[in-house]
Amino acid sequence: MKMAAGDVSRSNRGLWTILLGRSILRESGQIKAELDRHQSRLLDGLSYYKPPSTSSAEKLKANNVIAAPLKEFGLRISTLLGLDELQSVELLECYLHEDYRGTVNSLKSVMQDERQSQNLLLKIADYYYEERMYILRCVLHLLTYFQDERHPHRVRIAGCLDELHKKLTSPEPLDRKALQDLGKLEAPTEDVNGSLLTKERQVSRWFMQCLREQCLLLEVIFLYYAYFEMAPRDLLEFAQLFKEQGFGSRQMNRHLIDESMDPLVDRIGYFSALILVEGMDLDTLHKLALEDCIGKHQYATDHEVCQAMDRIVLTLVDISHHAPVLLGWALLRHTLNPDELNHAVRRMGSAAIQLDVFRYITCMLKAFGSGENNCTASTARLCIYGLMSFVLISFEEHTLGDQQYVIDAACEVLAGPSLAELFWDTVPTEGLGVLLDSTCGMFPHQISQLLQLLAALVSDRSTAKKVYSFLDQMSFYMEFYKHKPNDVISHEDETLWRRLTPKLLYPLAIGQSNLRMPQGTVGQVMPNEQGYLVRWDYTYSCWKLFTCEIEMLLHVVSTADVIQHCKRVKPIIDLVYKVICTDYSIADCLLPITSRIYMLLQRLTCIISPPVDVIASCVNCLTALATWRPAKVWSDLHHTGFLPFFATSVSGLTYNSSGEGMNAGNYGNLLIGVEQPQGEYSITTAFLHLITTLIKGRLGEMQNHGLIPSVIFVLQEMLPNYHKWRYNTYGVREQIGCLILELIHAILNLYSEEEWENRASSLQSLCIRSLSNTDAGQALVNIMGIGVDTIDFVMATQSSSGETEGPGQLLIQTVKLAFSITNNVIRLRAPSDMVSPLEHALTQHGAHGNNLIAVLAKYIYHKHDPALPRLAIQLLKRLATVAPMSVYACLGSDAVAIRDAFLRRLRSKIEDMKIKVMILEFLTVAVETQPGLIELFLNLEVKEESEGSKEFILGEWSCLQVVLQLIDSQQQRRYWCPPLLHRAAIAFLHALWQDRRDSALTVLRTFCTLETCAFIMKIICLETYYVVSGSLDESLKDTLKRFSTDERYSYWSSYVKSLVCYVAKSEGKGCSSLMEYKMLISAWRMLLIVAMTHKDVMNLTDSKVWQQLFLDILHGTETLLLVPMSAVCLRLGSMFATLLLIFLKEWKRELVPVSEVLEPLIKILESILQMDQQMVEKIKARIFSVIMSVLQVKPLTVSDIPQYQQLLLITCTTIKEEAVTLLDHTRYAVKSEEACESPDHRDSMETDAPVRTVHKDEKDGMCVLAFHLAKQLCETDEDGDSCLKIVKSIPLLPSVLDALEFSLRVKQNLHFTEAVLHFFLTLARTQQGAAAIARTGVSHSICLPLLSVYQLTNNGTVQILSSSRKSLDAPSWPGVYCLCVSLMERLLKTLGYTFLSDALDFVGVHQERILQCLNAVRTVQSCSCLDEADHTVGFILQLSNFSKEWNFHLPQLLQDVQVNLCYLCQACSFLLHSRKILQHYLRTKNGDALPSAVGPRPQRTPQTPQTPSKQPTSETVEAEQKALQMVQYSLLRILSKTIASLRHFTPDICQILLDQCLDLADYKVLFVVSFTTPTFDADVAPSFGTLFATVNVALSMLGEIDKKKEPLSQSLTSLTHSEDTASLKSLIKFIMENCFYVLISQAVRYLRDPSVHPRDKQRMKQELSSELSTLLTSLSRYSRRGVPTSPAGALLTSAASRSGPESQEPLFKLVQAFVRHVQR
Repeated sequence: MKMAAGDVSRSNRGLWTILLGRSILRESGQIKAELDRHQSRLLDGLSYYKPPSTSSAEKLKANNVIAAPLKEFGLRISTLLGLDELQSVELLECYLHEDYRGTVNSLKSVMQDERQSQNLLLKIADYYYEERMYILRCVLHLLTYFQDERHPHRVRIAGCLDELHKKLTSPEPLDRKALQDLGKLEAPTEDVNGSLLTKERQVSRWFMQCLREQCLLLEVIFLYYAYFEMAPRDLLEFAQLFKEQGFGSRQMNRHLIDESMDPLVDRIGYFSALILVEGMDLDTLHKLALEDCIGKHQYATDHEVCQAMDRIVLTLVDISHHAPVLLGWALLRHTLNPDELNHAVRRMGSAAIQLDVFRYITCMLKAFGSGENNCTASTARLCIYGLMSFVLISFEEHTLGDQQYVIDAACEVLAGPSLAELFWDTVPTEGLGVLLDSTCGMFPHQISQLLQLLAALVSDRSTAKKVYSFLDQMSFYMEFYKHKPNDVISHEDETLWRRLTPKLLYPLAIGQSNLRMPQGTVGQVMPNEQGYLVRWDYTYSCWKLFTCEIEMLLHVVSTADVIQHCKRVKPIIDLVYKVICTDYSIADCLLPITSRIYMLLQRLTCIISPPVDVIASCVNCLTALATWRPAKVWSDLHHTGFLPFFATSVSGLTYNSSGEGMNAGNYGNLLIGVEQPQGEYSITTAFLHLITTLIKGRLGEMQNHGLIPSVIFVLQEMLPNYHKWRYNTYGVREQIGCLILELIHAILNLYSEEEWENRASSLQSLCIRSLSNTDAGQALVNIMGIGVDTIDFVMATQSSSGETEGPGQLLIQTVKLAFSITNNVIRLRAPSDMVSPLEHALTQHGAHGNNLIAVLAKYIYHKHDPALPRLAIQLLKRLATVAPMSVYACLGSDAVAIRDAFLRRLRSKIEDMKIKVMILEFLTVAVETQPGLIELFLNLEVKEESEGSKEFILGEWSCLQVVLQLIDSQQQRRYWCPPLLHRAAIAFLHALWQDRRDSALTVLRTFCTLETCAFIMKIICLETYYVVSGSLDESLKDTLKRFSTDERYSYWSSYVKSLVCYVAKSEGKGCSSLMEYKMLISAWRMLLIVAMTHKDVMNLTDSKVWQQLFLDILHGTETLLLVPMSAVCLRLGSMFATLLLIFLKEWKRELVPVSEVLEPLIKILESILQMDQQMVEKIKARIFSVIMSVLQVKPLTVSDIPQYQQLLLITCTTIKEEAVTLLDHTRYAVKSEEACESPDHRDSMETDAPVRTVHKDEKDGMCVLAFHLAKQLCETDEDGDSCLKIVKSIPLLPSVLDALEFSLRVKQNLHFTEAVLHFFLTLARTQQGAAAIARTGVSHSICLPLLSVYQLTNNGTVQILSSSRKSLDAPSWPGVYCLCVSLMERLLKTLGYTFLSDALDFVGVHQERILQCLNAVRTVQSCSCLDEADHTVGFILQLSNFSKEWNFHLPQLLQDVQVNLCYLCQACSFLLHSRKILQHYLRTKNGDALPSAVGPRPQRTPQTPQTPSKQPTSETVEAEQKALQMVQYSLLRILSKTIASLRHFTPDICQILLDQCLDLADYKVLFVVSFTTPTFDADVAPSFGTLFATVNVALSMLGEIDKKKEPLSQSLTSLTHSEDTASLKSLIKFIMENCFYVLISQAVRYLRDPSVHPRDKQRMKQELSSELSTLLTSLSRYSRRGVPTSPAGALLTSAASRSGPESQEPLFKLVQAFVRHVQR
């Protein structure tokens, strides 16, 4: 059975939604069309619904469009409700479209099943009742706004009211007839309505509906006659009708009334009385009486109606609802006929007074509520205002009963809008001014009545000032005396007294505020039974008197008089609160009063029986003050002990959220000891308002910390338990719950999302932690679990008709707050692998859909407030993103029905747009996170084709149908889709493409109606990126081709550029579509990136187009970032800068000259340097990155960059500023850490230290990027003069070295440290640069602080390093050490002897590390270890040139280094020779840790070798081979530098051979006399065999390279980039040459040593000769093939500088000569 959604007529609820402005139809033309279409229904009111008829039944049977099951069920509805048959079917269709909670497929079975069909009938009956109410609400809405000039549709509403006026003034007015029908309606009977409605519960529900309709109908009638005059005959008929109905108490079915219906019955009585009073037209009579022309009044001539009314009114003496009617009619008759009917008028007036008419008026107006949007309450107050004003000037005040009742009624009346202003504009002796005059006459003897009245007269700033001025100049003082005092003299008749002496009016101490009545003051005496009332002629300020009253209360606070004084002080505090709330500018004048409230609060909360009402008033007054000056209120309040506080000191910010060590304060004691036992919670309500106001005042972080105990008390004591407290008044519990949630909501929204990222609020963190992990979170879950059914029930049973007041609205607001709070807690909670109790409670599964997820989803059925289902869906969206659960599984059997409800609201043409957007956003998230749920919503059906293939088609309930209709350009002509909704629909399609839902994409590709926008750009990008170019849909290929040929790339580039120009011109002001701009730029960026990688598919190969795109991006960046201090422009400029950077990195080709690119970039830099650096830090970093990318496009020199000087100056200035800032923040961070560890660390509440923004050391941080840019600029300067000149002019180096030294000392700012060292290495290339660095003290800044980089134990040994370098390029502290060593090496190489002293200091300080590193290669062959060894040996090589100086300063270290170098040579030779052993070590023992080289060597824990479970793959073998070759190359480099260093520690060959006077003691023996092949045992000393083995290994590797047995040369060449095979051979030859050199030198040194026995020398000669001869044979055989030049040209003789075989002859001759020398 299908429901034709498009054919369903508009329901009354839908019409009400449109009139209220909650639908998507908000244009004047749309509203006019709806009113025109349904005007007749509105005018008919309840008469629109007709009783069953034969003709209607026949028309229904003849209708072939309506399905037969619907006809049959419609007839059952007609019988049940007594409703017209056609209207019954229409009602059924509306119900199925709006409120049916089942599926369409199950509807037929539900109708056929007896039990289920009965439940369905009852739900339709409830829906019918609500429809009747909604039609009356629509009429009420028209009456409310038809005269409101501010309403956008007032003209059309006024036209409807004109038609309504014609119907209500007809001979048979519909309103009175409907009211009579409702009063005489018989209860449902089994014969007429069937058995379903005759059950007790259903009859009670039916009768309550009758009462609700009567209330609403009477409200409509009252508002109507408030605007239109009531004829005397109508008044008579209404009076007769109301008398018959007993003003609601004598209903025909009154036996059905129970306690729950009493508010409705009372409301009927209230409106009945108001209608009669309004019909008397007393306002007109009052005006005519003042003009002395009462004969013009309509009742002055209609004696027949007046007499009939007299007879009726004289019988109205039974119930309280008669009181205002009696008073009003008595007033009318007394005014029209003052000399007649005195007895009757007196009877009416006496009856009204006996019925407590003014007390009744007070109760009635309170029941109506208040507020500017409550038209009924405002109109009722205006009506009563006229009545009371007329009464007070017509009758003596003492005849009106208890004056307090009159005052209470007047105050309630004056709560209406504009009535207080009206009061001040009238003559003081008229109207309610009589009350003001009489209460003034008793002031201050009776203080409360005047202040109560004046508080009601404060409504806006003007009235507040009038009240203040009125009290500031009081001209008389009423005082009571039991006996005549001695200090006065009296007149003869005792009517006047005169003071003989001055008098202090309050018995207060000297120095306290007081009033002094001067001598000679005259007073008028009014004797009474108790004594004398004296009205002194004395002018004073009442505000000073109020100060004295508070001082008196403070004076007697511990005595029995405290209660009496509290009664006098409470109205003072209430008046002050009202004045400050209305006009805060008067608060300074009231400072003497408000400053004493703190002491008053402290004193009153500590007495045995505290005055709850006075305390609540004090807290409310402080809340009003806190609205404007929260910091001042907090500073004075937290000393009073009223708020909860920590009893013990809490260190740091880690507050104990469990509440341990916390004192509840005086408020907590009052809550537990007074309010909970009594069931009244005025202090709690005021406390919650106060804390919320303080938090919204955005105090400083320190004050917020002070509020933490109060928030903990709310979270731990109040929120989980408030529903268990005792309550005397209905609705207070819900109000407290709502206030608690408002407080939490204010905390979580204290900072915006951007501020939250930069500021860690302790209050927000506390709330998030408590709600996530304590019972407070479960309380939230319980509130959200109330469910839509409970809310609908409360809304259906509340008596008020307003949409902004009542228990239902309060409940909805509470649930909405719970939704928002939960969503924010999940959003702001730090990511964690642990599931919090709150998340567990939210996502736990229950049987039969009994879980919170299902409850949240069912809020889609809620119709009263569109924000409630929207927030529920938003929370569902959040949970679907972060929680590990299936929403589909949680929905259970209700999933399909809920899906249908979602889609019905999405399809609806009048649904609120925000709900539709939220539904689409939820589905967008579900695409990625909820596969089951999205498949349900997609509802794709499989269509089998003849060839066996499958085709997907859209099902009837597929969300894609709705989405495609929303974006269909053809549909826009009939139904306009707002941009936000259109964007959400495209975002959903984009999510489908991004998730690669092939089934959905197959269907979507058949719809070619997409138009270009941000999301569609992204969809095209994703489709192009994921789908192979050959598999792309032809239509998409054609679209991309047209996109290129139609020059759409240029168009969109120009459009984006013009867009940013517009934003820049307006400086971001008034740009409400910033999010759309960002989305478009993001999509454009994605499109360009995909176009770069898929040029052929995207048809973007023209370099001219790319040049235009680049220039547009550059121009947009410049335009945005040249706007000063515009947050909007900065955000968009940041996106453009990112796009520019991506463009340059991807393109990597020159598009325009470098100078044309650098010029705007430098302008941008100069502009942002003038802005707030905290705002532009990330943007500045991006611009620096862009400049670096520009400089990397091709090699450049200084002459190629016209802006070189300017750019380098900006860069160096930035470096200096950033270095100083980094140093400052690092020092502060270190001090903070030390302070936190200090035992005497104070609580953070006791310090005024400002909150600092953490200056992070990041890889892409501003300082690091500036150093890299400076390095690039220095590299372009070949001689270094230009660069060094600017560096010196800043000056840059001292600041940088200070920051570098401190960073090394505390081992922080790794990226900064590496960047500095790289910059120094570049600067030290030239003599001038190296000298500048050395003069600045680089050695002092690096040498000792570098010790902190690696940790030392107590005994001086080096611990195993904990840092691990996965890549040589990755920043690490071992890498910093290597860079420092390299810097020392370069400075020593460049400066020579000038830097020698510093180099020796460095090697002396770090000797343990150096020796450790030399020895580590034997056991650790990791990249980091070898890299450090390479740098270390390179430094030793440079230092070995100064061996004599080294030996003089550090002889023992030199000896240790020489020994370790020999061992290092032995280890490298062995590892290069034994390739399989090296490979084994790499598999099992590789690591980054370096064992100690000093003292006992710690045993490393060997890693268990992984036994492969299967044969290694080719990729694994290749990776291992690459790693082996990389280690081999590193070992070769280390070995070459090691041998070269040893050459400097052995005698020169020529000198030792020719100079017989050479002192052999200057050179140590490095190798022992042994010619065996070296082993890997560390206990075997290096020998001549080590050098021979090294030569053999080198010779073997040369042979392998030539024979190409292994592709070593290719691999090594690829690893070293610039090294080719020839250079690799040169390196190996370099090793061989140096080995021969060291070998010969050491052999001669040994032979010339006199301490060696001649026999040993002879044996050594024989062995040496044999080994050398063999080696020469191999070398000679290889040299015939040719060997490349060795890099030892600078170290060896000039004979080695020639290439070719002949170039090696000198070496051969030298070795051969040495062999011959040895053989002699």
